[in-house]
Amino acid sequence: MKTGIFVGTFDPFTIGHDSIVRRAAGLFDRLVIGVVGDNVHKPNMTPAENRMQAIKELYAGDSHIEVKIYNGLAIDFARQEGAAYIIKGVRTVSDFEHEQWQADINRRLGGIETILLYTEPELASVSSTAVRELRHFGVDVSQFLPERHTTNK
Repeated sequence: MKTGIFVGTFDPFTIGHDSIVRRAAGLFDRLVIGVVGDNVHKPNMTPAENRMQAIKELYAGDSHIEVKIYNGLAIDFARQEGAAYIIKGVRTVSDFEHEQWQADINRRLGGIETILLYTEPELASVSSTAVRELRHFGVDVSQFLPERHTTNK
């Protein structure tokens, strides 16, 4: 069974993340969305359990997509899940540069390959950071958040 993981803080999980999941799901028999539980760079995150539940609800009808909380390194989570691939979304050149060095480290330390999926052009400006900031100022952010899927795989 070919397994991939898509990891992130997902605070919140946006239509950009959903696009990556939908596109990556077709590449794998099993796709595990790994919700970061312990990010020292973002100490004020929404609780991991809440983030995980919200994502689980989106993909409730899709039996080959799982959502789990993980702590520590993505390569350790990949090993735990039996995944040989980490999927990452790339919006900008700076995203690519960051993911490139991270992919090299993950391959060297864990033998895990990284698959980069480029963001659809119309979603390039969507980021969790921007959505959190807009929400903070009382802006309706529903256009940036995915609706529940009705597919049943």
